Amino acid sequence: MGRSASTTPFVARDDEVRVMLAALDRAAAGDPGLVLVGGDAGVGKSRLIDRVAELGEESGATVVTTHCVDLGEVGLPYLPFAEALARLRRPGGPVDRVVEERPALGRLLPSGAAAGPTTEDHANRLQLFDGLAEVLGACGQPGAPLVLVVEDLHWADSSSRDVLRFLVARMRAEHLLLVGSYRTDDLHRRHPLRAVLAELARHPRVERLELAPFDRDELRAFRTALTGTPPAEHELRRLAERSEGNAYYAQELIEAGAGTGDLPGSLADVLRARVEDLDPTVQALARAASVAGRRVSEPLLRAVTARAAPTDPQWFDVALREAVARNVLGGEEGQIAFRHALLAEAVYGDLLPGEQVALHGAYCDVLSARPELGSPAQLAHHALHCNDPTTALRASRDAARQARGVLAPAEELRHLETVLRLWDAVPGAEDVAGEDRIAVTVAAASAAGRAGLSERGTALCRQAVQAADGDPGRQAPIRAQLARFLLAVDHDEEAFDEATRALADVPETPGDASRAWALAVHAFCALAVDRDEESRRSALAAVQEARRVDAPGAEADALATLAVLVVDDPEQAAALLAQAQERARAAGDLETELRCHFNLTANQYYAGLLDEAADLVRTGLDRARSSGLLWNVHGVQLLLFDELVRYARGNLSPAPASGDAPPPAAAAALAAVQLYAAVARGDADAAARGLALRPEWERDGQVALISGGCTIDALTWAGRLDEAVGLATTLIEHMGRVWDDVFLGGIWIAALGLAALADGAAADRLAGTDPGPRLRLGADLLARAVTTAERGRPRGGRLGPEGRAWLARAHAEHARLAGAADPTSWEVATGEFAYGYRYEEARSRRRWAEALLEAGDRTAAGAQLRQAWSQARAMGATPLVDALETLARRGRLDLPGVRAASTELLTSRETEVLELVAAGLSNRQIGDRLFISAKTVSVHVSNLLAKLGASGRAEAVTLAHRRGLLGTSGGSTSGSGAGAGSGDAPPGRQPARR
Repeated sequence: MGRSASTTPFVARDDEVRVMLAALDRAAAGDPGLVLVGGDAGVGKSRLIDRVAELGEESGATVVTTHCVDLGEVGLPYLPFAEALARLRRPGGPVDRVVEERPALGRLLPSGAAAGPTTEDHANRLQLFDGLAEVLGACGQPGAPLVLVVEDLHWADSSSRDVLRFLVARMRAEHLLLVGSYRTDDLHRRHPLRAVLAELARHPRVERLELAPFDRDELRAFRTALTGTPPAEHELRRLAERSEGNAYYAQELIEAGAGTGDLPGSLADVLRARVEDLDPTVQALARAASVAGRRVSEPLLRAVTARAAPTDPQWFDVALREAVARNVLGGEEGQIAFRHALLAEAVYGDLLPGEQVALHGAYCDVLSARPELGSPAQLAHHALHCNDPTTALRASRDAARQARGVLAPAEELRHLETVLRLWDAVPGAEDVAGEDRIAVTVAAASAAGRAGLSERGTALCRQAVQAADGDPGRQAPIRAQLARFLLAVDHDEEAFDEATRALADVPETPGDASRAWALAVHAFCALAVDRDEESRRSALAAVQEARRVDAPGAEADALATLAVLVVDDPEQAAALLAQAQERARAAGDLETELRCHFNLTANQYYAGLLDEAADLVRTGLDRARSSGLLWNVHGVQLLLFDELVRYARGNLSPAPASGDAPPPAAAAALAAVQLYAAVARGDADAAARGLALRPEWERDGQVALISGGCTIDALTWAGRLDEAVGLATTLIEHMGRVWDDVFLGGIWIAALGLAALADGAAADRLAGTDPGPRLRLGADLLARAVTTAERGRPRGGRLGPEGRAWLARAHAEHARLAGAADPTSWEVATGEFAYGYRYEEARSRRRWAEALLEAGDRTAAGAQLRQAWSQARAMGATPLVDALETLARRGRLDLPGVRAASTELLTSRETEVLELVAAGLSNRQIGDRLFISAKTVSVHVSNLLAKLGASGRAEAVTLAHRRGLLGTSGGSTSGSGAGAGSGDAPPGRQPARR
């Protein structure tokens, strides 16, 4: 007789149990966490979790086990958490109390009717997530934590994955342990869970366990526990070969061969035999159950099987008892489940195609006649598999409405896309769906926007506009929606065109907010393309119209635009943003509220108030995360500002993991902005990471500017000067094409290019090469920086502190390129960066010390050198520290713990030879330069190699640089290039005013 999963003997896994029990103990003490348990199907994940759950319950924990189900790509929104709420609900308990405080949570309860669409979906979704977190926190007590198990995360819907990330991010001191299991063999390269797991694994409250198959000793113990006797060696060897250490495979093979000593040829043979040995009625029950997946509700399965035997109402109970007794099926809380998912898959896979279609059809008929037995998503799933497109379309539309009601935009979008895919195959599709194709497409675009999928929303809006051709009044609000999507994907000019057409065509309907929104969107788009007066007129009109028709969301949006237009008056801008935030909260418009957070942060940053910007960005990110809008366009920009502000203030350590997995577009932007600190830290792969983002340039100008600028800097530090200069010119041309010839980030890029040219010119002079070509290119770059500063459109109408600092830096680098020792220009640049840009201040101070040394002022040089060195060490700016220590050795200046260069290591002639070797000259060329024979040069080279302990010329040059025996050419500086004080929006955007 086989054992159920709960009575299967538990062997081995001592380390895993220890880890999970330690997590349970921490949860009991108020230190919550998440344990992720991965492994192949059948390896023993559920048995491990069951064992820890048993031990937890013995020590006073409350354990709730929930499941995700396989319904194709969509799934049932929030299913495991809705299941948990149902099991935790008690009269007057935490669930009911929290639902009273946060009604949106009631949507997940069986009695909670799905509310219709509202304009407050983001606010309600935040309320739902907050409510879940509060309920789970309230159900655990000191010494008696709540353990919530979510099985089969590989089948989790998008919203459930969002909840899991949210709960981890919000963990503080709850008595809560989350446990999730997933199949590693199901996680293909593009599986949505992969990115979530990667992000969660970096969170300090998350532990990830990967279960390996049993080894020979563990398999022997398992076989002995199952049968009561140890196996013979030949039996163990064959069992290990057939099962490959998989616990479920091994148990099935052992039980199939019990009493005979024979093992079946494969697991498929075992599972097939297990079912074929059953009574025909039990086989029929198992086959019907397999069509629903691993689990199915008993009433639904009873109704489906009743169609096969309508004259014998008792056969279901008889067959179910036999299936349970034979350990094929089991029952729990109204659900009938296969003993293992692999068994359900094997039974379903053994059905003929016609049998599968017929059984899916039976489910479809039952769910159509008795919708209370399932959900629209389940009906759609079965209708698709029984080739009934009409029912599938109707059910998918209903499922989309239900997903909207429970605030699950990703699932809503998937269902609506199914409707659109089926549309042409269904006669009278408009009657079936209850609306026309344009309305469905617009709804899908809206869902895409709420799910953070701006590019998909753009494509859907384009389809809707085209479908409404000939009806300008209907096209107008769709065009306004399209304009907002186009702004999000950086197509500003096209966005303005669409917004202008929307405003021209929007009908005058009394009491309707469409015109207010059209005006607000037009103002926003006009701002993005620098039509300030047009933006101002539309924004003021939008405020007036919004107040007339009581549209607080449109009013907030327009006020936020007006705040950008008056940014040169900080007090007025702050007052307008505060007013906009208030109206946005009143409207439940979290997107506009985030926009205000972003603009407040940008105002402080570009005004040079970095500490204030840091406080604001943290507040904004907390709001973005808690509202589920982290990947909204302004949520992403706050993340970028967070990286930028941390870097500028001298915090070069990687940002702590957030547990949030970015979508691809946001991932590229984040990878770009993280290069600032990576270059400053001296990460060896920084240049390669920057170059890898080159394919993203055409898609996102912001990624191009930031990654390109940081890569120029990384190449310069690496001594790849010609590559750095080439990339600078390429980037300037590219940005001029996609943005504008006078994009403000060009000041930064010009300064970086000048730094690389100055290093190259120093090497040219050392090698006796004419630096003329570099000087000519440098003159062009300086002229570009000056012209951009004069003609660009910075935030507030005048160049901000960062822009002024980079312009001063460009002038100083140009002087260095010309070979002049100009301490004054570097003193100016250092002072300009002293507004709080600690990293760049230290880097300019290094060049100031160098210029003072060359000018002969050793005392002043030493003072600046020591200050820069102290700053760089405190920040962990390794390349800058090395460059400063090299300068100290070369200039024989004192630094704590750093020895000045020895004048006795190399002779003066050897030093001359070494400098020419570093310039790349051959022995013959060096001899010609020094008027000695090539043979004599060879002797000098051999001597200096021996003294330096180098194996070759390249290594000798490297070691000499490190010891301060040669001048240094690497190490230009980089900065944020965040528009050089430009724009008011995303770091580096142009014109970047949002």
